[in-house]
Amino acid sequence: MSRHVSETPATQWLRRHGVPFGQHPYDYVEHGGTAESARQLGVDEHCVVKTLVMQDERARPLVVLMHGDRTVSTKNLARAIGCKSVEPCTPEVAQRHSGYQVGGTSPFGLRKPLPVYVETTVLECALVYINGGRRGYLVSIDPAVLTGTLRATPVSCALAA
Repeated sequence: MSRHVSETPATQWLRRHGVPFGQHPYDYVEHGGTAESARQLGVDEHCVVKTLVMQDERARPLVVLMHGDRTVSTKNLARAIGCKSVEPCTPEVAQRHSGYQVGGTSPFGLRKPLPVYVETTVLECALVYINGGRRGYLVSIDPAVLTGTLRATPVSCALAA
């Protein structure tokens, strides 16, 4: 059974840039995270990518793309991008910067351009599943799109889960 998913700013961005993508709706579960979406879609959580809105010590926003089964070492991230410190934004601030509801944040079609960083090992996945711009909706893409079309900067900042 396939469910129709209406366009989001993320899917509009992907189409506008000619990026082929698969659509994967699932039943959103509050606080279920990538473990829940991976379980429902029958995919490896390591290839489900979280879109995290963070900020540096001067409250400048940035986006980090991380494996679903890993966490960001904010210390390593700050070192990699030349900042003193990095911390997650509050949900309200993240939503203001990205234009997306927390749990539905996509790195594509952000409200305003933000620097995007991707964990280097994400690029080793054959296919990645990343939020399509709403809760309960992932898109699958070639990870090369992240450094190519999206121009994300690769960084090594993953901590084992």
